[in-house]
Amino acid sequence: MAIGSFISSRDFGSFIGSGKICEKDQTISHLRGERAGVAVARNVQGSMFYQKLRSQMANGLISGYTHCHLWKGYPLSIRCNEKFHRIYLRQKCSVRCECHLPSEHSLGSWLQPRAVDRIETGHWKSLQSKHAKVNRIRSFYKSEEDDITEAKVDSLTSAEVQGVLLEGNVHETSSWLEQFPKRWVIVLLCFMAFLLCNMDRVNMSIAILPMSQEFNWNSATVGLIQSSFFWGYLLTQIVGGIWADKIGGKLVLGFGVVWWSIATVLTPIAAKIGLPFLLIMRAFMGIGEGVAMPAMNNILSRWIPVSERSRSLALVYSGMYLGSVTGLAISPILIHKFGWPSVFYSFGSLGSIWFALWLKKAYSSPKEDPELRAEEKKFILGGSVSKEPVSVIPWKLILSKAPVWALIISHFCHNWGTFILLTWMPTYYNQVLKFNLTESGLLCVLPWLTMAAFANLGGWIADTLVSKGFSITAVRKIMQSIGFLGPAFFLTQLSKVRTPAMAVLCMACSQGSDAFSQSGLYSNHQDIGPRYAGVLLGLSNTAGVLAGVFGTAATGYILQRGTWDDVFKVAVALYLIGTLVWNLFATGEKILD
Repeated sequence: MAIGSFISSRDFGSFIGSGKICEKDQTISHLRGERAGVAVARNVQGSMFYQKLRSQMANGLISGYTHCHLWKGYPLSIRCNEKFHRIYLRQKCSVRCECHLPSEHSLGSWLQPRAVDRIETGHWKSLQSKHAKVNRIRSFYKSEEDDITEAKVDSLTSAEVQGVLLEGNVHETSSWLEQFPKRWVIVLLCFMAFLLCNMDRVNMSIAILPMSQEFNWNSATVGLIQSSFFWGYLLTQIVGGIWADKIGGKLVLGFGVVWWSIATVLTPIAAKIGLPFLLIMRAFMGIGEGVAMPAMNNILSRWIPVSERSRSLALVYSGMYLGSVTGLAISPILIHKFGWPSVFYSFGSLGSIWFALWLKKAYSSPKEDPELRAEEKKFILGGSVSKEPVSVIPWKLILSKAPVWALIISHFCHNWGTFILLTWMPTYYNQVLKFNLTESGLLCVLPWLTMAAFANLGGWIADTLVSKGFSITAVRKIMQSIGFLGPAFFLTQLSKVRTPAMAVLCMACSQGSDAFSQSGLYSNHQDIGPRYAGVLLGLSNTAGVLAGVFGTAATGYILQRGTWDDVFKVAVALYLIGTLVWNLFATGEKILD
């Protein structure tokens, strides 16, 4: 049943229309306070959406059954006791209604037809009436805060009336974009930013092969160039986290994307000038990308409730993996047709498109978004963490906590293996598996696709386990153990395989299991210190960046004196250390407030 109600000083009535929302003898509505409006609820396949309308006070209520079509943009005129009140509808709807006033004034009585009023619309041709047998519905009006059954209600001539009009059989005609949750718009924009982030990062992994031939670089020089990105990346991790926690993630992430996009476009020019200029430009690019993860972590800690944390983070981080897929797949094609500089020009220019969307759609927190629907804001603020701004960072307190150090050490161990695979995989395929440039780029796609798929699978599993009653600590340890032990196992198998296909499969399985880390340590910053999520990620990712700097550079020196098996053995050893530290000291409980 579709139910609604008005209050006046002399009469009390209710609006009853046909629908599938309330059954007979169920509570019809509560009215509280002296002020009201008219709220419209549309029942679309069981989901409820509310829109608030405004109307002057009516002296009576409308109830019953009449069939009419209400169209968007046309006023709905309600005449009660010779007074007209207009409501402008935003949606086209079909509802059965018949206007009656109660024969008795007592509240909670059976409604009896007494006098029929009219509902008039501005679209007369579409108005159709169809009378049906009236089912009796009993209204219960009781409030613990305001007992209106005994109170005398003063007449309100221009007050807002709070009621509920529940319509049945609504034809939803609004754009699906208007109904799409705004918090997931933020998640998708962060996903796109991280897509561009890794596209701009991995293009050097492909372009370095023709560049090294053109400029006569040896393996040590190539390793130096690959690691120079992390020089700048290291500088802005903690700074980016502090900045994001204090002024909001929107400005910080927007700055980062613009900065690294410009640096990407300027990379070919710097390379042709000389090696020192190329190293500086790659470091500049790292400065821009360094603020991305802390800023993203900050903005999601404000927008995403705990119940959706793992899924949202997994989706954003899968943007990094798909960015690697896109960059590794497209770069060889662009290099083959237009030369290696085209990769940097084309990828870098995409940042301007993203930035325009970011400025238009993104906000640092739900409280700053004027277009956010009230229901979604209530859901976000009711289910997410405290949103008080940070003024002072308690460094001594943070660094005194064992779970924080577990994050730092585990992040270092994790990133050592991850960044080696990210930066050196095309070279491994080319030198060891004897694939050509195009094949090296295309075969690198499979492991990253696997990571994108398994990251989202892991996020869904983690949130499901939490909803089933598993402790957050247990879930984080399970997911991160998979993220450590899986890659360790498959990397040990690389020395035993005899065919390139099996080597690629081992790489794919290694990185697929690595992706479960997104629901492990990468989600843990918001668990243990939600107010300092940006700072915590900046702190732990600083250790991760150091692993990238040392690991990427060390790989080049190891390959000059040893083999790829030696490279993988170091990574496996660090994975095992990370597993031990994580399971001994990590927690999913909040330790910083």
